[in-house]
Amino acid sequence: MAFTAKDVKALREQTNVGMMDCKKALQEADGDFDKAIEILREKGLAKAAKKASRIAAEGIVCIEVCDACGAAAIVEVNSETDFVAKNADFQQFASDVAKVVIKENPADVEALKNCKMGDVTVEGALQEKVLTIGENLQIRRFVRYDDSTVNVGYTHMGGVIGVLVGLEVSDNLKGNPVVAELGKDIGMQAAAMRPLFMDKSDVDQATLDKEKEILLAQALEENKTAAKPKPQQIIEKMVMGRIGKYYEENCLLQQAFVKENKVSVEKHIAAVAKELGGSIKLAKYTRFEKGEGIEKKQDDFAAEVASMAK
Repeated sequence: MAFTAKDVKALREQTNVGMMDCKKALQEADGDFDKAIEILREKGLAKAAKKASRIAAEGIVCIEVCDACGAAAIVEVNSETDFVAKNADFQQFASDVAKVVIKENPADVEALKNCKMGDVTVEGALQEKVLTIGENLQIRRFVRYDDSTVNVGYTHMGGVIGVLVGLEVSDNLKGNPVVAELGKDIGMQAAAMRPLFMDKSDVDQATLDKEKEILLAQALEENKTAAKPKPQQIIEKMVMGRIGKYYEENCLLQQAFVKENKVSVEKHIAAVAKELGGSIKLAKYTRFEKGEGIEKKQDDFAAEVASMAK
């Protein structure tokens, strides 16, 4: 029995399974629509696809650094519940995904899903985990660093937050454990202090202009109630001083170092480099917090109980 592209589309809409799997099911069923649905159900694909509609805002941030090649990856894999996020099998899957990112260097999540993980694709391995674990699981995002930097990972609270740090160091400091410790300290700083930018030079003009506008409005409001109002040029100097405070609060390198708040992060890095007799520069960092930006479902248990009572 022949089938058309419209049949494939209709099967996809009914089962929420991917187009290629729907096409294969129709081919196997010789165009029989009901038989194709049965095939998809037998393979568990329809069940897995149904779970995919549920919100996955929990999960884990996992970091892997390759000892052999020096490259590193940070990935976020989401689950529906925190309970699953603590599952050893789920955590191993996230680790395996990060290793695939390091090895294959995919362009994006879709390309990653098509990469091989053992005998199956990453997508295939993901669907297997959905079926065995029983929750919607999603590979949300990743970043890969190559070996041009010394890469150090820091995870907080078992993967709730992860920070991957890339340091440019002189040859005489590569492999130095003090550099690795510095990288972890910078990762801890970024995890705790949530910087918006790495350096004050990274703050875009639009953000800076908006911040100046807000600070100026605040200063002018304060000036209205001051016992001795300040002239305009003094107010403008006050605003510029407060911009410096904005840098200290929002730029990683200008923040006070969490382990020694009398110095900034950039000054601490410089001090460590000087002590070791080499050069160290923070080249980049990536901070992931699991579930950030995902709208979580709010369960109204009172309403649920009331509806059951009816």
